[in-house]
Amino acid sequence: MAALSARLPAFPWDKLEPYKATAAAHADGIVDLSVGTPVDPVPQLIRRALVEAADSPGYPTVWGTVALRDAITGWVRGRLGASAAGHRNVLPVVGSKELVAWLPTQLGLGAGDKVAYPRLAYPTYEVGARLCGAEAVVYDDPTELDPAGVKLLWLNSPSNPTGKVLPKEDLIRIVAWAREHGILVFSDECYLELGWEAEPVSVLHDEVCGGSYEGLVAVHSLSKRSNLAGYRAAFVAGDAAVLRELLEIRKHGGMMTPAPVQAATVAALGDDAHVEEQRGRYAARRAALRGALEAHGFRIEHSEASLYLWATRDEPCWETVAHLAGLGILVAPGDFYGEAGERFVRVAFTATDERVAAAVKRLG
Repeated sequence: MAALSARLPAFPWDKLEPYKATAAAHADGIVDLSVGTPVDPVPQLIRRALVEAADSPGYPTVWGTVALRDAITGWVRGRLGASAAGHRNVLPVVGSKELVAWLPTQLGLGAGDKVAYPRLAYPTYEVGARLCGAEAVVYDDPTELDPAGVKLLWLNSPSNPTGKVLPKEDLIRIVAWAREHGILVFSDECYLELGWEAEPVSVLHDEVCGGSYEGLVAVHSLSKRSNLAGYRAAFVAGDAAVLRELLEIRKHGGMMTPAPVQAATVAALGDDAHVEEQRGRYAARRAALRGALEAHGFRIEHSEASLYLWATRDEPCWETVAHLAGLGILVAPGDFYGEAGERFVRVAFTATDERVAAAVKRLG
C-alpha cells in the first residue's frame, strides 16, 4: 500500500486549508468558489425516481438495466449526434472520477506505456497513469506528440480548468491522427452541456468520427447537468470492443451503480427542462462573477464553457489566492492543474445566489 501511494502526488487541496481558514474568518463568512461542487437542489423528478426504486434488495448489474441502457443510448444519439449508438456502445460507471483514475489500470497499461493529457488538466488523468505505473505525458496539441508508446490519449473539451472548447475541425483532425497511430482516445466531455460562448461537440458526433466509434470513448457525468454529484451517476459511450473489455473487468471488480441511482439516471436523462433551468442559474452567476472580477482587475481567458472562470492578475497564483482569501473568497490556484497555470486561478460559479452576490459585493 505504501509503495502504491508513494507513486501519487501530494493531494493538492490540502494546501488550500490555511487560505480557507483566512476566508472563513471574514465577518460575513466564506464564499467558497474553489471546488466545483453543485449546491442547488436535486430536481424533484429525479428524487422521486430514486425513492420509488429504494426497495432494491438484490444486486444491480454492472451493465445496468435495459431501461438505463435505453436512456443512455437515446441521450447519446440525440444530444451527442452519435446516430449509430446501441447498447453495446454504453456502460454506466460509478462516477466519472473513478473511471478516470482506474481506466489505465483496467486497460492493462503499465511500465513502458504512455498516457497523454492536456498540459492544463484535471489532476486525475496523471493519477491514473501513476497508479498503473505508466508514463504521464502532457501536450498542447496531441498531434505534435511522438506517438511511440502512447496507448491512451485523454481529450477534455470543455476543459477543466480553463473552459476551453475544442472546435469540431480540431476533433476531426485529432481523431484521424489517433486512428492512424492506433491510439485509444478517451474524451472527457462532462461539461458538454454547459457551453456559453461556444457549442461543445462530442468526439462521437457523426461528423467527427464518421459514424464509427472505433478507438473512441466519451465520458459523461450527471453531476453538473443534474446536480447529482452525490449520486455518483456517470457513463461512458463509444467503441464496443473497449467497453466489452471494461465490462468484464468491472464485473469481476463489483463496480456496480446502485439500482436506485440507475433509476434516477433514467429519469434525469429523459428530462431536458431541469437542465435548462440549472443552466439559467449558472449563466446568471457566471455573468455576475465575470463582471465583478474584471472590474477588480482580473483578465478572463478561455472560459467559453464549463463551470469555471480562468482568471489572472498576472501574478503568481498563490498571491491571488491570498488576496481573495483576505476578501473572504476561496478559489483554486491554477498550478493545481499544471505548471502552465501558475499565474491563474480557477473560479467556480457553483455557489448559491446569495454567496455569489456576497462575492460580487466584496470584489466591488
